[in-house]
Amino acid sequence: MRPNMSPSDLLTLSFLVLVSCLAVFSAPVNPSWTGLVATYAVLAFALLAAAMYRTRVGATKMGFHLSIIATVITVLLIFNSLGSLIAGLHTTTFDSCLIAVDHAIFGVHPTVWMERLISPTLSSLLQFAYISYYFIPVSLGVVLIAGGRFGEFEEVLFGILLCFYLSYVGYLLVPAIGPRFTLNHLQTGDLQVSPFIKSIQDTLNGLEKNKTDAFPSGHTAVSLMSLYYAWKEREIKLFAVLVPMVTGLIISTVYLRYHYVIDVIAGTALTCLTIAMAPILRRLLSGAPGHQDDER
Repeated sequence: MRPNMSPSDLLTLSFLVLVSCLAVFSAPVNPSWTGLVATYAVLAFALLAAAMYRTRVGATKMGFHLSIIATVITVLLIFNSLGSLIAGLHTTTFDSCLIAVDHAIFGVHPTVWMERLISPTLSSLLQFAYISYYFIPVSLGVVLIAGGRFGEFEEVLFGILLCFYLSYVGYLLVPAIGPRFTLNHLQTGDLQVSPFIKSIQDTLNGLEKNKTDAFPSGHTAVSLMSLYYAWKEREIKLFAVLVPMVTGLIISTVYLRYHYVIDVIAGTALTCLTIAMAPILRRLLSGAPGHQDDER
């Protein structure tokens, strides 16, 4: 039995092929390349197995949810693998260029300038806004599934996945670690965070295996993409909730020194690119061999 592959499955498999090829290309200088290829192969097998199960059981919640879980795990593990892959492709980062662009635009280093705004309360609020990134796309998916809008969910899933993968391409092309590392020597004060907020920051730092993910700002791109889809799918209540959350999140990326402003600008541009590309690419993959629309 041949699995019925959704456009999202085909998109993810295509990206796995891309990063596998890059891992093999980096083999002469990257001792981790075999582990990377093995990881990508296992992820591809898991996606195919989930699609096969979904095909076999038909329009059931179990098959649908299993595919979603496999896709989410794949996105996370690809991200965590990028640090090793980038190290094999680049000998340096592009932070100096990004710093120069920010300074040329503003005449100052934005993270240093924002020190005048620092307060314990604002730092706490913006840290929570920053971590809302992990829940914003999930909340949209939950709302659509709960409303039985599976066709719309598949469209949204494809667009957000494409946004993730395009941001990963950005990390591969322009690796950068961000101002929290590169401009720390210019900062005259800390963010005045409580021990609890500091523990959140340390946890995020520990979980983030890829540190060269500043350009573009994936937090900005994916959050704006989720906001766009909430508006497009007329989830008005969710849209109203997300507007202040996404606004705070975007401000937090610079205030908390995770990103340069040019990263945020690039993340916004990436959202626009994804909005333009997603319908076209989804139609192309919908016509690819192995795809069949699922009816629920």
